[in-house]
Parts: sequence; C-alpha cells; structure tokens
Amino acid sequence: MKKYFLLYAKGVAMGAADVVPGVSGGTIAFISGIYDELLKSISSMPRAGLLAVRGRFGEAWVTANATFLLVLFAGILTSVVSLARLITYLLEQHPIPVWSFFFGLVLVSAHLVSREISRWNWTRILSFAVGAGFAYWITVASPVHLDTDPLSIFLAGAVAICAMILPGISGSFILLLLGMYSFVLGSVKALDITVLVLFASGCAVGLVSFAGFLRWLLRCYRDLSLAFLTGLMLGSLNKIWPWKETLTWFTDRHGQQVPLLQANLLPARFAEISGQDPQLLLAIVLAVLGVALVLGLEWLAGRQPLSSDQNQ
Repeated sequence: MKKYFLLYAKGVAMGAADVVPGVSGGTIAFISGIYDELLKSISSMPRAGLLAVRGRFGEAWVTANATFLLVLFAGILTSVVSLARLITYLLEQHPIPVWSFFFGLVLVSAHLVSREISRWNWTRILSFAVGAGFAYWITVASPVHLDTDPLSIFLAGAVAICAMILPGISGSFILLLLGMYSFVLGSVKALDITVLVLFASGCAVGLVSFAGFLRWLLRCYRDLSLAFLTGLMLGSLNKIWPWKETLTWFTDRHGQQVPLLQANLLPARFAEISGQDPQLLLAIVLAVLGVALVLGLEWLAGRQPLSSDQNQ
C-alpha cells in the first residue's frame, strides 16, 4: 500500500504541474523516477488491447502494467479536478511566488536530466541547442485560436498530451497557444462531460502514439534524446520567469481579459513599470524550495538511470 500511495502522490504532483502553463508533468515523472515505466506502460497498451480482444484479460492487464497506470492516472485526475480552481486562483493572486517555485523546480530538473548524459560531444551540444531553441520559440510564439468544435477539442487533446509527457514542454501552455486553455480548464471546473470525453479521447490517441516513439528514442539514441530534453527544459524557463510585463491581451469566451504576449523583466524594472513589490526575497525562498523539493523527490525515488530500459 505504501508503494501505491507514493505512486498516487506522484500522480497528484504531475497533475498539479500540468495545470500550470509552462510546467510539464513529464518533468515530475522524470525526477520522481517513474518516467521509463510510464513510457513503457503506455506504449504497451495497443498490444494489451489486442490481448483483451482475444479474451486474455489477465495477460493484457500485466502487459499494460494496468495497476501502475490506474493508480498514477487516478492521482493526476484527482489533482486536475481538485486543484484546477486553487492553482488558477494562486496564479491570478500570487503569480510571482508561484512562478518562482516552478522556476526553481524546472531549473534543477534540467540539471538532473543533463547528469544522465554519459558523454558530451558536438552532436549532444547541437541536440541541446535545438531543444532549447525549440522550447524558447514555443514560449514566444503568437497564440492561435481554434474553434471549440468536437474535432478541434479532440486534436487539442492529442497535441497537448504529447507535451505533457515531455519534460520541459507544458501541455497547458500548448493549450494556451491553441487558444483552448481557458475553455478546457472551464470545462474541467464545470464538469462538462461531452467536452471532457472528446478531449480525453484525443489525449488517449496522442499519448499512446507518442509514448512509443519517445521510448524508442530514449532506448536507441539515449544521450542525444536527453540532451534535447535538457534543452527543452532550459528553453522553457523563459515562460516561467516570475517578473513579466503583459504587452497584449485577449478576451476569452467568458469576457475576461487574459494575457496574450508578455515580456520578461528584471525585478527592479518590474517594480518601476508596474509599481508593485517584486517580492524578491520571497521569490528566492520559493525557488530554493522548488529546488529542495526536486532533490527530495529524487532521493525518495532512488532513481535508476534511463539506460535500464535498454535491458528490458
């Protein structure tokens, strides 16, 4: 029971991270030591489905590692449903401490991923640079606005879930870029079953498809993949820098003003422009707390290196 409770708690942490635009649940999965098993279990689901169709339910359950997935996704779902309102409130009312906490979390997570790389050379450096450049481009890209028709909701789920299992790329931020974040989060709060089923169906298709590909990359091109992931995480820090100036706004479907494009500022410049307290000391404390939390999770998990998947 202790093992499953800890797994459930990791799912809760992943769900909380995925609600925040700019932070990835994949980062939490990696630093908590379940990333390999998560990818392996998800990529095994099509084979498990075929076994289930043939009536071999016990074998299908074991093949998909279904107990692991059910406990983990129960934690994620619990977190998304219960924390969506709280995290939305904290981001609106206390943005600097929240962003500072996640900034420290992602920064030290990038260090842990880079530590897994056995040897750096020009190909690894290039892969790192591509990952960092791609993540930075994602954070400054101008959002589009998809319609809220069934196909768009399904596609948004399929694309966003791929980001959610990539350390450094936030599924929530992808939804922001697609113009679907407020709509999906509002549907979660209102428990709009039709929207949630469509979105979950897209997530399921995207998750199974992408997890197998990502696992293959980590197995066959481990160092290159880890260098790319490290770059993704560091490049994404541009999005979660705590002090920002909003340049443009857009009005969501509820008539609320939501930041569209933002520019990062130094704390002193932020105070000068906004007239608000930059809360520098509190920001530093929260960032250090994020670092300490990640190191604590790593210690509790007793992580095995990603190369262990090569032997399975």
